[in-house]
Amino acid sequence: MSKRILVTGGAGFIGSSLVGALLQSGNHRVKALDNLSSGRLSNLYFWMDNPNFRFVQADLTKLSSITSAIDDCDTVIHLAANPIVKIGMENTKIDYDQNVLSTYNLLEAMRKSRNCKKMIFASTSTVYGESKIFPTPEDYGPLQPISIYGGTKLACEAIISGFSHMFDISCVTLRLANIVGQMNNHSIIHDFVIKLNNNPRILEILGDGMQTKSYLHIDDCISAMKLILNRIDDWKNETFNVGPGDTITVLDIAKIVIEELDLNEVTLNFVDRFDGRGWKGDVRRYWLDSAKLKSHGWMPKYDSKEAVRRACHEHYNLQLVRPE
Repeated sequence: MSKRILVTGGAGFIGSSLVGALLQSGNHRVKALDNLSSGRLSNLYFWMDNPNFRFVQADLTKLSSITSAIDDCDTVIHLAANPIVKIGMENTKIDYDQNVLSTYNLLEAMRKSRNCKKMIFASTSTVYGESKIFPTPEDYGPLQPISIYGGTKLACEAIISGFSHMFDISCVTLRLANIVGQMNNHSIIHDFVIKLNNNPRILEILGDGMQTKSYLHIDDCISAMKLILNRIDDWKNETFNVGPGDTITVLDIAKIVIEELDLNEVTLNFVDRFDGRGWKGDVRRYWLDSAKLKSHGWMPKYDSKEAVRRACHEHYNLQLVRPE
């Protein structure tokens, strides 16, 4: 069924990948909204002449800029957010503005809209904090995030739930694992490649390297979002974990990147200032239980190791300046 979709954060890594997938299907009219603070318009250039696509540069922290953007849409896929978790150490307000305030403004605009009453919200695994159950299911609690980013994403989930029940807005929340793939310039893979570009003999690793997390390839992330979009009428207010079903350590990611870049004799330099974490607020271990979403027909193609290796193949291995 054809939908009129607004993708917030539509010029970012996940957003632009989703826009392309939706337009390739040929069934939907898609509008991408982005303030271009971290998203790039070049990510959308291929689609600019598509009659079913429109780009809107707007700031979700300003309610006045949202109302007209959603008037001709029936569904919002809300991806706009601060993409760098550790920036909360330097600017404690950015996560509030880009997550809480932006989500509230979007919901307020949807409350007043006659047509736009459905939302898919991209949340995060960091809402679980330091879980004691692995893999962690959606009903785990209490949820105690250890970063401002995770805390504000959890606040967004709560605000969405309130609006959903009071104003008949249907929402599906997706708690995402770390997403990797082409065009992602905020991932651990990208960071490792940049460091190896600067010095192919030494790789600095933040933490003790034993941080263990799930990494999902962008193709699997998009397939989950498309499944939810096609069945959004089945749910009023629902939450799904979206992860590959396994984990990988930071050390193993480093080894894969080094191998894919065909480097030898790389010294690993561990910078461990926060008891094994990469930074304050870094969750040392998470592993999402995605059985609930899989029961509705979703199945990822790649495990964490394959996702990391595929991301290297797709983009990053072309950037290396090899040592003489």
